Parts: sequence; C-alpha cells; structure tokens
Amino acid sequence: MSSPSDLTPARITMYGADWCIDCRRSKALLDRRGVEYDYVDLLVVEDGADRAKAISGRTNIPVVVFPDGTHFTEPSDAELGAKLDEVGALTA
Repeated sequence: MSSPSDLTPARITMYGADWCIDCRRSKALLDRRGVEYDYVDLLVVEDGADRAKAISGRTNIPVVVFPDGTHFTEPSDAELGAKLDEVGALTA
C-alpha cells in the first residue's frame, strides 16, 4: 500500500529494477540530465513493487513519481524529458 508521501514525494522518485530495459533507459535519462531523484529498487525494497502498483494501478515499471503528485508509467524519453522541463527538475 502506498503512503501519502509515495504520491507526493519531496523529490522525483523512480520505482524500477535493473533487469528492466525501460527502467535502465529512464534512469539513464535522469542521470544524463543530472536530476536529483530517489530510486526504489524493486529487487531490494521489500514492498517496493506493491508501492509502485498502488501508485500506478499497474504492474508495469518504471513508475516515475513527481512532487506535484503526477506520475508516469513506462514513459518514453520524450515524455519524461518534457515533464522534467515542465517541472524544472532540480539538478545535482
């Protein structure tokens, strides 16, 4: 079950796993752009998959949650990049 902080995190939060190609692609985009974000590794965090599903309503990953309460599930690089521009993602 997700908590209110899962739905409106202090900074961008990405739920994913290393075996997931889309997760690696989205993570690489965040890293290339120098975005500060929290990564919830679903293979390490016991309830991570349940939290991601509670947010998106789906079992697909990655789930990328923004402080404004919006989220993307399996975003393309173009979608994720546009959202980062929109929210003025803070860089490291």
